[in-house]
Amino acid sequence: MNVDDERQAIREELDAMRSRGSRRQELSLHACKRLFFDLGIRPSMAAVRDLTQTGSASDIPKDIDHFWERIRNVSRVKVGAGAIPKALEERAGELLGALFEEAVAHARITLDAEREESRSQIAAAEQRAREAEIRRDASEDAIKRSEQRAEAAWERVRALEAELSTVTTHGTAHHEGLQTTVRRLEHENETLRQRLDTEQATNATLRDRIDALHVELRQSTEHYAQQIKDAVAEAERRVKPMLVELDSLRSMAATYQSGVRDASRKEFEFIQQLAAAKARGDRLDAQLREQSDEVDALTKELAALRGQQGIDPEIGSLLCSLVEGGRLSSDELRTIGTAADGHVRLPLRCPKCDEGEPELSQVDHRFELQCPECEHSSGLGDSRLEAVSRFLSSNSLSAQA
Repeated sequence: MNVDDERQAIREELDAMRSRGSRRQELSLHACKRLFFDLGIRPSMAAVRDLTQTGSASDIPKDIDHFWERIRNVSRVKVGAGAIPKALEERAGELLGALFEEAVAHARITLDAEREESRSQIAAAEQRAREAEIRRDASEDAIKRSEQRAEAAWERVRALEAELSTVTTHGTAHHEGLQTTVRRLEHENETLRQRLDTEQATNATLRDRIDALHVELRQSTEHYAQQIKDAVAEAERRVKPMLVELDSLRSMAATYQSGVRDASRKEFEFIQQLAAAKARGDRLDAQLREQSDEVDALTKELAALRGQQGIDPEIGSLLCSLVEGGRLSSDELRTIGTAADGHVRLPLRCPKCDEGEPELSQVDHRFELQCPECEHSSGLGDSRLEAVSRFLSSNSLSAQA
């Protein structure tokens, strides 16, 4: 055993003595004996107090002194009665005590060497035992893993056989369901084609209405422009004579001092008239800007109507939802062309990386939708509707792959 195990054994012995009713002095003496003779440690107050867990700072030194007194008494061996003097008897006892201590020290050294050798042998044996246990555990783990892999392989075989049976059983049912879906889609396609013809007829009527509004817009613009031009000409016509007369009055003022007040009054009136004409010109200019804003708004509305080509918003939304669901083929998209491009809603996020905002570009009247983050692209298409359809369908194809 090492020092810690010896100390634990001493504490257990002291606890047993304390339970039998031993006093503090007996506990201290026993601790001093074990420390000095078994561990080879000189008893100290801290060591004894750590083992006994009792006694004060003044009591424990007394117990240690009593222990040394007993050692000295035992060391004084009496050689026998006779003519030996008292002093010689004591010296002989001390010599025998010293010899005893030397013998004990030599025995302790020999015991420690044998103990160290035994500990080394025990440690080597424990190391070999641990290595053997590790190898045994590794072998058992390898056997368990092999059994688990074999069991998993058998389970996989059974699952594949069951799956194959299920697929074979339900193959016919899936084929019939597919045929039903195809017939339903063909019926929906025919219905949509009829609605598209109706919307094209409505589109022609709306195109005529747009042309009429465009003619009316042009006439209104020309009329307002002519009114503004007439107002500016009238202002110039009225202002020029006033300026000429003002110059005449100023030249006359230098010669005729008497007409200064008259000229000043007329000048003031002319200036008032000029300010009024200028205010009227500003009002006409503001009216012109308002008319220009109205013309711009009508032009934007006309451009939007032309972009939508008269298709009803519900039809446009329906086409967009069909495209998002991937239910329109390439031939159908080419048939629709750019007729529904005014109603196309671009996806806000790329369906592949779910982070980038797709950007639409037009090259040679062809459209391409591309994600700037992952460079996912739809390729060139003949319309915005086709570009959106390819952009969404290519993502679904890559996900299936």
